[in-house]
Amino acid sequence: MGVVYDKIQTFNKKHSNTVMWRIKKHSSVIERHLNPGEEVLYAFAGQLNDNPLNIFCTVAIALTNKRILIGQKKILFGYTLNSITPDLFNDMQVYEGILFGKINIDTVKEVVTITNLAKSSLTEIETNISEFMMKEKQKYGQNTQE
Repeated sequence: MGVVYDKIQTFNKKHSNTVMWRIKKHSSVIERHLNPGEEVLYAFAGQLNDNPLNIFCTVAIALTNKRILIGQKKILFGYTLNSITPDLFNDMQVYEGILFGKINIDTVKEVVTITNLAKSSLTEIETNISEFMMKEKQKYGQNTQE
């Protein structure tokens, strides 16, 4: 399989309470859109919605060395891909509920909400995304000062 699928499987073994379906299909969307020289640093899956009762909106999320990719293969035909580059990233909020957690990724244009994540995975996801974004945002700050 692809590197995104393998990383999501590793994530799923550590945090098996996360609700996810059709990971192989969703991962293939991201694999198709990886640019030359782009490597996957971290990947996980969750539900792309703000309603924790809706469990049929699974997406694959991959953190690469250049951006965050969110891929979803539709049931019948087609797919959706969102790309969040470090210059569009604003903030991230982490919420822990009774059974699951959720993460809001605030961008310049929208807020991306990933729900039904295992509570044990929240710190790992937050650490990976925020460490990468802080490092990349510093590069953008240096480019504008020159």
